Amino acid sequence: MAQYFYIHPDNPQARLIQQTVHLLRDGAVVAYPTDSGYALGCQIDDKQALERVRRIRHLDEHHPMTLICRDLSDLSTYAKVDNATYRLLKAHTPGPYTFVLQATSEVPKRLHHPKRKTIGIRVPDHRIVQALLEAFEAPLLSTTLVLENQMPAGDAEDLRDHLERQVDVIIDGGHVGVQPTSVIDLSTESIEILRVGAGDLAAFMN
Repeated sequence: MAQYFYIHPDNPQARLIQQTVHLLRDGAVVAYPTDSGYALGCQIDDKQALERVRRIRHLDEHHPMTLICRDLSDLSTYAKVDNATYRLLKAHTPGPYTFVLQATSEVPKRLHHPKRKTIGIRVPDHRIVQALLEAFEAPLLSTTLVLENQMPAGDAEDLRDHLERQVDVIIDGGHVGVQPTSVIDLSTESIEILRVGAGDLAAFMN
């Protein structure tokens, strides 16, 4: 049975954030709010937790996962970017974007695109996940939480009904928007918008 934490969306309680971090380090799968719906997250190097995430979402091993980062400080560890790309990322983070970038050798093969060696990077603009990432001191491996209606989950009560026996922690941060992130491929010289979602895309349309 999942632990259910009510965390204030504007002033997250440090005690509950630390409890969540402790559980993540022990291999937990956590449902948490972002600026574009709720998501599932776990440690990057926890294979069992990753498999649980994939079972919950009915994803195969080739479905790309996303690294959720507090800021761009970890970028060079996981992705290869030139100066122009970095400036573009800096101008649009945090925000409702997922950026597809060339993965470094630090990214386990099971996490990046099997053929293109790319990884999704995201810096959400949401105080709960920002507090969680600051306390965890590492990115989270994550995917959007999609329920039976194939729409991103925007309310934690819905998650409780569907997932309380499948995840370890549900963070209730109130209702959040359900418009998915825009997905932008910056892994080559030509910018490609893979999914139109939230956020201004003018800067990516050359």
